[in-house]
Amino acid sequence: MVESRKYRTFLFTLLILALLAGAAGWSHAQTGSEGNLAQQAEASTSASSGNTVLLGGMPVGIYMETDGVMVLNTEQIQGIDGGEYEPAANLVRSGDYITAVDHQEISGKKDLLEAVGELSGDKVVLTVRRGEETMDIKIDPVEYAPDEYRLGIWVRDNVQGLGTVTFLTDKSRFGALGHGIHDTDTNVLMTISDGTVYRTSIQDIIRGANGSPGSMEGIIVYNNYNILGTIDKNTEAGIYGSIERIDELFEEQIPIETAAKEEIVTGPATIRCYIDNELKEYEIQVTDIDMSGSEINKGLVIQVTDPELLEKTGGIIQGMSGSPIIQNGKLIGAVTHVFVQDSTMGYGIFIENMLNQVG
Repeated sequence: MVESRKYRTFLFTLLILALLAGAAGWSHAQTGSEGNLAQQAEASTSASSGNTVLLGGMPVGIYMETDGVMVLNTEQIQGIDGGEYEPAANLVRSGDYITAVDHQEISGKKDLLEAVGELSGDKVVLTVRRGEETMDIKIDPVEYAPDEYRLGIWVRDNVQGLGTVTFLTDKSRFGALGHGIHDTDTNVLMTISDGTVYRTSIQDIIRGANGSPGSMEGIIVYNNYNILGTIDKNTEAGIYGSIERIDELFEEQIPIETAAKEEIVTGPATIRCYIDNELKEYEIQVTDIDMSGSEINKGLVIQVTDPELLEKTGGIIQGMSGSPIIQNGKLIGAVTHVFVQDSTMGYGIFIENMLNQVG
């Protein structure tokens, strides 16, 4: 399932701002709607209540590669003749995925650059996936230097950052984040080919304030030694995959029963998260429950009330996305978003919505 290119060793260490419950891109921190999300089938009480999983709350490093090369935008190019051209305008769109050049399959930016480097000036055929449709698009490349051509397309082929694991099933399948990973420029849910979960070391906590959500800062070393598992699904209800080194990630293996959304009530609950090198539960209030299913990852409204967590973080911060929400001894959901104008409050997803996706 994991190709060898995924296991290449990165010769650098990245200091990455965590992307959680409130950052652009992965978490979409906001106070309003994210738009029309596809509604998911609701699990019955008997299907979700009584499932037992291992409790999460641990931060991890995440690296994912897109399925094809994602188009971000198009741009003008100055030709060798001094003219301005935008060869891809109105042909490709933000959120398209380029999967082949002149009918030769590509898997990443490197392949695309190599293909463009071999252009001779003739029309080039890009195979593009747009939603559920695949099409061939012909583009006239622009000569910007002698025998060198460009297409005027900005692209991306991977995403990386921090997130929190919510649970692990008895089949070693995990759920994390509770919301999908969207491209930071296009806000499109990213279609992935594969991904990897890495160990991470949290170095600092930036305390949040109203109008400015806080964040975790961590170090992720992208090499084989730090690999914990693989990612195979990126959905509006979170990311999912398999953990191979369970004992390393789940040092304290706590089984917990999951709750159906009908069991959840407004009132006291806790969230489990990793702050100051310690994994523990902090007090919150469930202030509202939305059973409509109109937004799959915003069924719960929560407010942090724990004095210790408020002192350390100001409430919900970037990096806590996926932190388990526990009520009456059961896992009821996970943190997904922070309210930008009130960092003590945020949204959560029903755990049954995550269990429906885990596979």
